Amino acid sequence: MRAAIYSRKSKFTGKGESIENQIKLCKEYGMNNLNIDENEFIIYEDEGFSGSNTNRPEFQKMLADIKEKKIDVVICYRLDRISRNVLDFLNLVEILKKENVAFVSIREQFDTTTPMGRAMMYIASVFAQLERETIAERIRDNMLQLAKSGRWLGGNPPTGFISKAIITEEGKKEYKLFPVENEIILVKEIYKKFLLYKSLTAVERYLIKNDIKTKNGKMFSRNAIKMILKNPIYSTADKEMLMYLNSKGYSIYAEPEDFNGRNGIIAYNKTKQDSQSKKNINRNINEWIVAVGKHEGIIPGIEWIEVQNLLERNKSNAYKRSRNIFALLSGILKCKKCGSFMRPKSLQRYNKKGEKVFYYICEKKEKTKKLQCDILNINGNTVDKQIIEYLKKLMTSLNINFISDEIWEFISIENKRNFIRNIMPNILWDGKRIDIILNENFMFPLC
Repeated sequence: MRAAIYSRKSKFTGKGESIENQIKLCKEYGMNNLNIDENEFIIYEDEGFSGSNTNRPEFQKMLADIKEKKIDVVICYRLDRISRNVLDFLNLVEILKKENVAFVSIREQFDTTTPMGRAMMYIASVFAQLERETIAERIRDNMLQLAKSGRWLGGNPPTGFISKAIITEEGKKEYKLFPVENEIILVKEIYKKFLLYKSLTAVERYLIKNDIKTKNGKMFSRNAIKMILKNPIYSTADKEMLMYLNSKGYSIYAEPEDFNGRNGIIAYNKTKQDSQSKKNINRNINEWIVAVGKHEGIIPGIEWIEVQNLLERNKSNAYKRSRNIFALLSGILKCKKCGSFMRPKSLQRYNKKGEKVFYYICEKKEKTKKLQCDILNINGNTVDKQIIEYLKKLMTSLNINFISDEIWEFISIENKRNFIRNIMPNILWDGKRIDIILNENFMFPLC
C-alpha cells in the first residue's frame, strides 16, 4: 500500500506540532495500523503556508499524484493540516472518493479503511454537495438582486461598449456600459451584412476582404461573428423582444413597462466553468437571468430576433471544417507566406493507386478569394508521403526503428498527427518547397 503523508505548518515557529513530529506520528500509525512498509511512504511538506486555501505547492503535487494513481491512502496528523476551510476539505473528500483513495486523520480518528470511516466519508461527501448547492443558490439570489439594477458586473465589455465606474444616487460605486462609436458602427454593419447574406461564412469573407478587424486587431472568425450576433446585449428592450424572450423560456427579471424601446438587454449567469476542462461553457438559456440594462440598445428587437431565427435555420447546413480522415498534415501544415493553415480539399477523382486526390489550400487564400494570399496549392497525396519518408530517414539517422508499415496503417489519423506534431511542430509551404522545423527537445534531448 502506497501512503501519502501530508504535513503543514503555517509559520516557522516552535509552537504547535512540528513538521517532523507530524510525519513521525503519521508513519507510526501507518505501520502499526495499516501494515504499511516504511519504504512505501511519500512525504509532502508545506511549511510556512496557511490552511485558509489549498494553493500550496506540495498539496497540489499530492493531488496530482492521487489523480495519477500513485497513492492508495492519505494520512495526516489533524484535519486542519489539510485545510481550515470546510469546503476545501470536503472537495478533497470528493476527489479521494472518486479516485478510490483512503483517508486517515490521526487526531480525529477519521479512517476510511474501516467501515465507520467509510460511513463518515459518505456523510462528508453529502455535506459537500449540500454546501455547493447552497453556494450556488446564494450566487443566484445575489444575481437576481443585481439583475433588477441592470448594472454591468465586470469582465471584458463586448465589442461596441466600454465599462466605466459611476456613482449612484445612494453614493454607491457601480459600473455601466457606454458606447464606443466606431465599434457600434461595426456591430451594426455585421448585423446588416448577416441579414443580407444570411451566411456567417459570407460575412467573414466580407470582413476579411475589406480588412475589417476585431477591436483587438485580429481577423474576424466565424465564431467571433456568431458571438456578436447571438449576444442579446445589442438588442433593444422592446415589446417584440419581450414576447420572444418569454416564448423561448428565458427567466426575465424586469417589468413589462421596462421594455421601453430605448434601453438594451443584459443577461447574467450565461456561463459556468466545466469541472473537467476548467473552461467556461454556456448554460442552457432557461438558466440565464435576463434584465433590462442601463445601456442603450443598438439593434431593434425584431432584427435581433430575425438574426436568431436565421442562425437556428442555418444550423443544419453549418460550415464544417474538414474533419479529414486521410489528410495527414491537416492542422499541421501552414502557409509560409501568411501563416494560415493549409486546409485539405478533395477532388472528385482518384489517382492510379486508388487514392482520392486532394490538395492543401491556404485558408486565407480561399476565404479572401486570393486577395490577401495567392500561394500555390500543393498536392496532398504527394506531400503526405514525402513527410513520412522524411520521418523514416530521420529515425534511421538516429538509429531508431520507425513504426512498421503494418502497424502504422492501424494507427488513427489523429494519433499520427500528434506523433508528427511532437517531432515537427512547424511544417511550412512557401509555394515551391516544404520547410520543416524540428522540435528542439527532439533534436537536443539531453539539453
